Order: sequence, then C-alpha cells, then structure tokens
Amino acid sequence: MLGEASTTEIARNTDAQGLPENRKAARSGGKVAGSARKDLEKKSGRNVSTRTNYKELPESLRRLGSQTEDEIDEQS
Repeated sequence: MLGEASTTEIARNTDAQGLPENRKAARSGGKVAGSARKDLEKKSGRNVSTRTNYKELPESLRRLGSQTEDEIDEQS
C-alpha cells in the first residue's frame, strides 16, 4: 500500500504523462516502499516478508513478471 501511495503522489507531483514518466514514478515509489520495509526489518529485528507469509500469485500474473521491459513496451 505504501508503494502505491508513494507512486501516486510522485506521479501527481511530477505531472507524469505517458508510460515512460509513470514508469519512473513507479520505480521511485517502489524504492520508497522498499526502503521503509528494510528500515522496519532492521529496527524490529524481524523479516516482514518471508516464504511462509507471502501470497502466491496466479500463473497468469507470474508470467507478466517474467517479461522484459522491452516486451512490455511493445505491448503498450
């Protein structure tokens, strides 16, 4: 949720238009969320995401994760 909120805020503040600009905003938002997760893990001494508490993705979504950025750009 933090990654989504961060991405939305960054995209609005930079007036992101189109795929390339929104991709930059999404990466920045992901970095914010990733840093927050790592900081929480460091301060709490426990992992937030483990093999036992993740939600398995359906195969159709897993396939999307294996595509390269160029393949995604070609589909857009």
